[in-house]
Amino acid sequence: MSGRQGRNMKIERYALGSLGTNCYLVENEKTKELVIVDPADCPDYMISYVKRIGYEPKAILLTHGHFDHVMGISGWKKEFDIPVYIHKDEVQILKNPALNLSSMFGTSYAYEDVVCLEDKEMLELIGYTFEVIHTPGHTSGSCCYYVKDEEVLFSGDTLFCRSVGRSDFPTGSAATLVRSVKERLFCLPEQVMVYPGHNDLTCIADEKQYNPFV
Repeated sequence: MSGRQGRNMKIERYALGSLGTNCYLVENEKTKELVIVDPADCPDYMISYVKRIGYEPKAILLTHGHFDHVMGISGWKKEFDIPVYIHKDEVQILKNPALNLSSMFGTSYAYEDVVCLEDKEMLELIGYTFEVIHTPGHTSGSCCYYVKDEEVLFSGDTLFCRSVGRSDFPTGSAATLVRSVKERLFCLPEQVMVYPGHNDLTCIADEKQYNPFV
């Protein structure tokens, strides 16, 4: 687990599951509320930690529907009755084990009880505004969540540090992915910190200058 402070929000990162997917607890220390981004797993120690610090989970935000980003949904939902948000074009992937790749990795996971999001939709959660940015390419319904006032972007598997997500899975497209990064993410302020689905944090300025895949 590692933590980093935005301007006001606190963001804790946990590398979870078989692929070391980044799951983020996004916290408002004033209201003692939090949002979970991409619950790759739901280990007991995370549940215990949230209960111990007395924070109230308010929502789960999914950047896309691949198994390594969603396997913890049921565990969190069992403990906390909170909504699960996902882009409308990604629902088909989340509810199909063949498309979300869980069947490929020896399990079969599907989930359907979600709130569907539109591109550019604004979510008011825990005192912050999360803007939905539709970034197809890794999957058709991949999206990022941009918190403008905090200069923070949760990029899922669209943009990594010096890399981008794979595009050879069902509904993926390399050309679409590159276009999403260039047209939807590289237009953001260069100081925006990027919290990706895997590996280390980065920022828009560094990716514009050094990312060899875009």
